[in-house]
Amino acid sequence: MTRPASSDLLPPPKPPAAPRPPIRLSAQVLTCLVFCLIAAAIIWFTQDAPLDLFTRPAAPMWQLVIGQGLALLAAAVSYGLYRLGTSSESTARTIATYARLDLAGFNPLWMALAAAIGEEMLFRAALQPLLGVWIVSLLFLVTHVPVYRFRKLDRATLVQAAGVFGSSVVLGFTFQYVGFIAAVLVHLWIDIVGLLVVRAAIRVRTM
Repeated sequence: MTRPASSDLLPPPKPPAAPRPPIRLSAQVLTCLVFCLIAAAIIWFTQDAPLDLFTRPAAPMWQLVIGQGLALLAAAVSYGLYRLGTSSESTARTIATYARLDLAGFNPLWMALAAAIGEEMLFRAALQPLLGVWIVSLLFLVTHVPVYRFRKLDRATLVQAAGVFGSSVVLGFTFQYVGFIAAVLVHLWIDIVGLLVVRAAIRVRTM
């Protein structure tokens, strides 16, 4: 009678976990709508003149002009920082985070637009008049912790956290001194550049 090999007594290896489905554009749009509804409620009950949040301090046309200039500058800085840190661990983690999104076609544009409108409505138009730039930026960072999936406190995590917090501070002062439209434009261009960089990096890795 032959004795079974020790390998025959081991349980069969578990099959590899199926990859998670990508996060669709519809999820981003739904998040934007939820943020806008929450923001609208806060603004309605806390502001005497809610519409002034969108037309001051600069007139809407000036917000468009100044905001577009600031947005292009922010986009250039964002791309430059990526190029400088191409091989860094923080960049690799950021790419891995946003690689979960469905970035096909024009999705980077629509996702960036949904994020810019929803987050600026909630954090800048609704919360910043009540809490100020710095506390809102801290809340902005906290709400992005699940997105970036910070698992340990190391240099890469600190770089990512500083980037999120710093971006929020820039957006906060843009809202405070120029206006809501300008803040949305800056946010939009930062996210568009970031998502296009992620998509390009994914394509390079899969070639």
